[in-house]
Amino acid sequence: DDDRSALLARQAMLFHQQAPNQPRYLIERALQTAAYLSPFVHVLRGHQASVISVAFSPDSRRLASGSADNTVRVWDFQNPRTPPQVVRLGEGKTISIAFAPDGNRFASAAGGTIKVWDLRQLGTDPRVFPEQEGRVLAVAFAPGGDRLASASEDGTVGVWDLKQPNPHPQVLFGHSRSVRSVAFAPDGNSLASASEDGTIRVWNLRDPKVPPQVLSGHGGRVLSVAFGPNGAHLASGGDDQTVRVWDLRQPKSAQVLSGHQNSVLSV
Repeated sequence: DDDRSALLARQAMLFHQQAPNQPRYLIERALQTAAYLSPFVHVLRGHQASVISVAFSPDSRRLASGSADNTVRVWDFQNPRTPPQVVRLGEGKTISIAFAPDGNRFASAAGGTIKVWDLRQLGTDPRVFPEQEGRVLAVAFAPGGDRLASASEDGTVGVWDLKQPNPHPQVLFGHSRSVRSVAFAPDGNSLASASEDGTIRVWNLRDPKVPPQVLSGHGGRVLSVAFGPNGAHLASGGDDQTVRVWDLRQPKSAQVLSGHQNSVLSV
């Protein structure tokens, strides 16, 4: 009885919160097993080519998926039988998608073009940013939603001020190869970038004259980076099959998590 199994697993977690000395891993295993039962797994179909990027809206009501079929589909979990909203990009596969904190906008990167779409007015033209020299490989919104960061194949990072009507990016130089991932710190004052040159750089956005922190240790390309909720820790994944967790207060070494048998593409 799949429904009963899932409810019992959830109830066990509620009991655990009242008696935290119980073995939690057993409860988590039961919940994970229940979550993979067929009634609870949503398979979303419609793309005509590989799905490359996905992003949840902050309220978890929507999921945007970007594909090599040159479209972004926005799925509404409040109304799962409703067909997704389809955005046609027209110029290359969607490499990266990011939702704004307000949940009403999302950014897409395809080729050298960045576009910001308003979900309340998908029938209107998106906001288009100046064409980049290299492909844009990742985009990320700042926590306040007023800035957008982009990672480029040419080794640069761009920071766009969305309050400006025709923004030109603040360009951050330093990486010697393509930048694969960018992430804002929770306070919005720092930005991390992960590069194929094997390093991570943490940029001080309050004072661009301050040189970035350079984190080295991966034995190959760094493919993904993400801040922890407290802003003091940073996770990274790379071609060396490891995940590293950096304490930015003591950045000379990282906790190394091993076990993957191939490149870590996302953290």
